[in-house]
Amino acid sequence: MVQKNEKGFTLIELLVVIAIIGILAAIAIPQFAQYRDTSFCAQVESDVANAMIAMEGAYANSNPPAYPADPAEAGFSGTAGVTVSVLGTNPLSLQGSRSDTNTCSKGSNYTMTQGGSPAWS
Repeated sequence: MVQKNEKGFTLIELLVVIAIIGILAAIAIPQFAQYRDTSFCAQVESDVANAMIAMEGAYANSNPPAYPADPAEAGFSGTAGVTVSVLGTNPLSLQGSRSDTNTCSKGSNYTMTQGGSPAWS
């Protein structure tokens, strides 16, 4: 006996919904990986710029004017997984890199020098 008042989804409707979800996932997952990589690069760039500002502030507040040997001495506290070091003080030059397993596709070291253009290497 067939009832005409049955409710529910047919198998075809369910398969169409699953196919649409699969297509959306195929698009979203690679984009997520790209966004993640971009954020790892941005963390290093941001930390180096902030360390540069902290070092310049320490220079302006010291008597006689001198750069600290380490950004931490200038009051800089960086992001976990990012290392910032001083390459030179005349002109001030800082280098940042990832110190964990997360890498940046732009390069392994980010260098910023006063009066110069920052660059990945």
